Amino acid sequence: MSEAKKISDVLRIAVAQFNPVVGDVTGNLAKARAARAEAAGQGADLLLLTELFISGYPPEDLVLKPAFLSTCLQAVEALALETADGGPGVIIGFPRHGETGRHNSVAILDGGKIVAIRDKVDLPNYGEFDEKRVFNAGEMPGPVNFRGVRIGVPICEDIWGDLGVCETLAESGAEILLSPNGSPYYRGKVDVRHQVVLRQVIETGLPMVYANQLGGQDELVFDGASFAFNVDKMLVFQMSQFEETLFVSTWRRTADGWRCDQGPMSRIPEKEEADYRACVLGFRDYVNKNGFKSVVLGLSGGIDSAICAAIAVDALGEERVRTIMLPYRYTSEESFADAEACAKALGCHYDIVPIQDPVEGFLSSLSEMFEGTESGITEENLQSRTRGTILMAVSNKFGSMVVTTGNKSEMSVGYATLYGDMNGGFNPIKDLYKMQVYGLSAWRNENVPPGALGPSGEVIPANILSKAPSAELRPNQTDQDSLPPYPVLDDILECLVEKEMGVDEIVARGHDIATVHRVEHLLYLAEYKRRQSAPGVKITKKNFGRDRRYPITNRFRDRA
Repeated sequence: MSEAKKISDVLRIAVAQFNPVVGDVTGNLAKARAARAEAAGQGADLLLLTELFISGYPPEDLVLKPAFLSTCLQAVEALALETADGGPGVIIGFPRHGETGRHNSVAILDGGKIVAIRDKVDLPNYGEFDEKRVFNAGEMPGPVNFRGVRIGVPICEDIWGDLGVCETLAESGAEILLSPNGSPYYRGKVDVRHQVVLRQVIETGLPMVYANQLGGQDELVFDGASFAFNVDKMLVFQMSQFEETLFVSTWRRTADGWRCDQGPMSRIPEKEEADYRACVLGFRDYVNKNGFKSVVLGLSGGIDSAICAAIAVDALGEERVRTIMLPYRYTSEESFADAEACAKALGCHYDIVPIQDPVEGFLSSLSEMFEGTESGITEENLQSRTRGTILMAVSNKFGSMVVTTGNKSEMSVGYATLYGDMNGGFNPIKDLYKMQVYGLSAWRNENVPPGALGPSGEVIPANILSKAPSAELRPNQTDQDSLPPYPVLDDILECLVEKEMGVDEIVARGHDIATVHRVEHLLYLAEYKRRQSAPGVKITKKNFGRDRRYPITNRFRDRA
């Protein structure tokens, strides 16, 4: 690198929170090139991309394939050659196979070559992360000399854990820390990240840029919201959440080290808005990245299918969403009216396919075998399974993905039918408790989130929000016939699932001990159903699947 290209007193760092696709190395390389071109157009010296950008994150067992690692390396080498043009250098994440095994790495590219590689030291092995399973820990890193500036590049968990990676970088001469991340969303996560970075800024005496991935990957949603702190603990820029964007920050050398000029302060959504936008982003990316042209869902006139229809229209547009009312003898006129009003408000396609004949056909075929038994849950489940079969037939015929519409309260206690209402490819509300569904529905009726393709105004009819929820599988049925009131149920479930509280602790909150025992029993009993359920957007700190992994065969019950 010639002296003319060395940084003197000003360093312009472009932070890109882009949306890679796992396994699409060619497409991700194209995104990196586009980001570099945009950064060059704004006069950047260095482009910071996110963790494992070239492979997409998390690549999981793809990194066990040598051919995949080779393809990723070739892409990084190709991008490195392009930096010979004198434009911005690049920091890009990629999986690699080194002398000590597989690593979660970053490459620093400049002057037409890979000038340095740094490996992730602290491999997360909790919640949704399984990195110790596929990666080897890297050695403690030193700073990288980029055009005369000593840059430390701690990778994601390296700033979250307690191994002292940032401290080591500071002690070995780093002047500024640039951290590429793949940090998934849950409510309030931005504040958590701020505190993590502030701790490192205070302990190291160095400023830090935090770049976070954007986009949905299976259950996970990466929400962007990249930012930076100066040494004086001042937040100097905050990029938007749930939006793909690039920002060029300007850093100046001072007597007290590098400082960033004040940048944009994007508003960070709170509570219902944040959860709703996460659901939309996760749903949109799952459908689009997996190549589905449209989706179909059963629209029952209830709250769960209504909010799923709203999320689908907001994510994909009305022309890509088909809704079907599947009535039986217990379907009320109220449900007919509510379903039709919801579809009309959203502008999506709406069909009515009665299930009387197929249900009666099943009952007729089974009449001899069932003779002498009482009608009950078996016959109720036949209705649900008939609906599921019809939705799957529509999916097969037209190539539309079936949207599953069960909420976390139902999935927790098994209030769902295998091969019936659990049929489908993806569930946007799988990690939302029932009362959260009501909260998000009320919020959506008053707001249209940025980037949404759906209409403004009341898209979920008021009557759906006010009436008692019911599966309508028998006369005058309501959910509370079989379950505790949802505010009670949701609180007990959150204590059991998210907080892993004991029965005695939950009872101390004011809950009836028999009710707590019953909910705990139902929670454990339904594990086999959840193992067969469609994936869905992670919203809480502990979702079913990636975060909470309980055995199906399990006789433990807390009898406190």
